[in-house]
Amino acid sequence: MSSRLYRGDLLPRILTPPPGPRCRALSQDLRRYEAPGINTLPATGEPAAVLWQEARGANVLDADGNRYVDLTAGFGVASVGHRHPRVVAAVRRQSGRLLHGLGDAAAHPGRVALAAELAARAPVDDAVVYFAVSGADAVEIALKTALLASGRPEIVVFDPSYHGLTLGALAASSRPAFRQPFAPYLHRRLHRLPFACPPAAIAELLDERPAIGCLLLEPIVGREGVLVPPEGWLPAVAAICRQRRVLVVADEIFTGFGRTGRLFAVEHEGVRPDLLCCGKALAGGLPIGVVLGERSLMDAWSAPGEARHTATFVAHPLACAAGLAVLEVLAQEDLVGRAARWGERLGRRLATWPRRFAAVRACRGRGLLWGIELTTATAAGRLSHAARQRGLWLLAGGASGRVAQLAPPLVITDRQLDWALDLLEQLCAELDRSA
Repeated sequence: MSSRLYRGDLLPRILTPPPGPRCRALSQDLRRYEAPGINTLPATGEPAAVLWQEARGANVLDADGNRYVDLTAGFGVASVGHRHPRVVAAVRRQSGRLLHGLGDAAAHPGRVALAAELAARAPVDDAVVYFAVSGADAVEIALKTALLASGRPEIVVFDPSYHGLTLGALAASSRPAFRQPFAPYLHRRLHRLPFACPPAAIAELLDERPAIGCLLLEPIVGREGVLVPPEGWLPAVAAICRQRRVLVVADEIFTGFGRTGRLFAVEHEGVRPDLLCCGKALAGGLPIGVVLGERSLMDAWSAPGEARHTATFVAHPLACAAGLAVLEVLAQEDLVGRAARWGERLGRRLATWPRRFAAVRACRGRGLLWGIELTTATAAGRLSHAARQRGLWLLAGGASGRVAQLAPPLVITDRQLDWALDLLEQLCAELDRSA
């Protein structure tokens, strides 16, 4: 552990305006050797990016030694904090025993233990586990499970939504810029409805299309703008689907494992989906995905011969060890409860911003997942850039690029989060003055 980061509970320290000289030099090599579109360089034509070099708790250090407070949790992955010592210790222990398993051909004890822990916690009746290598892979497995179990190929999805960029998940996602280049390859038997549309519209569609086998939704839309449905909407949708034997698939890749103040977001209203996708935060920084599903549905995968959906690195021993440690940390440090308590504080504070700042259109969220919707994408970009220059990492996104997203590690300290909110208020006031 670097003495510069201690417990990851420090405020920012900017030594050189980011991106500094080392980040600029590394960016040149990145541009030279890695394909565009995935090389993290700005799409705006800026010559350099800020590269992360080290992280702990809610702190990140860039390659020039600048220290930031992180409101991204690494796309929600570092919910228990970057490099949590118990996660690191578990990975180190496992690395001394078994670095790689044999996919679907030979399991390992850690895989069995993690499957048991997940099944016990799942908000799914008689749950069993299907491991995946990523969140998008989990969505693929869930959609395949729904088809195998129901025999009906059509799917209901919502706009906006984000489920991943593999072909099945991409077809179900809403953003045209992601889908259109690959449209000839994409599944076409999907029906798109507005997120949080009247439940009666869903019922009407299901009655008109008997070939619909499943409905895929995010309980709270994450990447595409942090949208929270009205109270009662999710239970109503689940009831409509159950009445028509349409499977409910909940994508909790972003919201799962405490982010919203419950272990899973569906639990806020007692909804029990047929299939639930999760991942991201489970392994504390290592890649993993999971589908939790009713045993009777998962039995549809039973067939002679080789596995029909698997991967070399599925249920990787290091990821399983990390996952077991993350579940222990969540429980023993009461991080889910902490997210719930902070969510109430954030809700009260952010509720005033649309009235106080002309640049802010709306604030919405739950637990430690919030979106600040600005009036324009330009304003959101300026807010994100100015925050980074002062030592705060947050991302602007949503379908229109107007939403600044707050999704910090659940271990972020009160001091760090209060500082971040104070800074964001200053920056919103600056946006108003410059308008």
